[in-house]
Amino acid sequence: FNYYLDKYVLIPAVNTYEFIAPKFVQKGVSNFFSNLQEINTFINSILQLEGRKATITFVRFGINSTIGILGLFDVASALELPKTYEDFGLTLAKYGVGNGPYLVLPGFGPSNLRDTAGKAAGIVSVSEINPYDQPVGFDVNNPGVTTMGAINARKENQNFRYYGTGSPFEYEYVRYFYTKYRDTLIDVNDVKVKGRGE
Repeated sequence: FNYYLDKYVLIPAVNTYEFIAPKFVQKGVSNFFSNLQEINTFINSILQLEGRKATITFVRFGINSTIGILGLFDVASALELPKTYEDFGLTLAKYGVGNGPYLVLPGFGPSNLRDTAGKAAGIVSVSEINPYDQPVGFDVNNPGVTTMGAINARKENQNFRYYGTGSPFEYEYVRYFYTKYRDTLIDVNDVKVKGRGE
């Protein structure tokens, strides 16, 4: 399913988007969705009792959503406020929840049971908070925004292609690299917590 979705929908959409939109527009769109991710990083930093990370993330979101015009410009990074990343899957991992079975989600790709719960929680969080709706009337749940988010997400990872290795063991390769990637995120966050270096 994901192979054909990629081949006939997502990759053509990404190619069209890259052909039509100037680079600065693409950068702005990428910044916008990156800024929305700060909501989940903030929530999960609180859940992980990471006060400093939560504070920096909150300030980043505030600066980029105002001075940066809804996150289109990453002003906070220019002010040397470092961007970090957390999600609910990483929070569950911190409190000892195991990976669970490996899954390949339609439209989302590689995951596992724990991270699937994390993805769902992240989507619901941003959707329910809908941060720009009340102040400026901009609905992040608008179908156009959702579609643009899917195109941008695929653009950010467009080097990956289903069946791209030509190996009969591709499934095992992808499972291995996805698992190692998530384990690395968990390990990095553990080091930061123990060392207090964020």
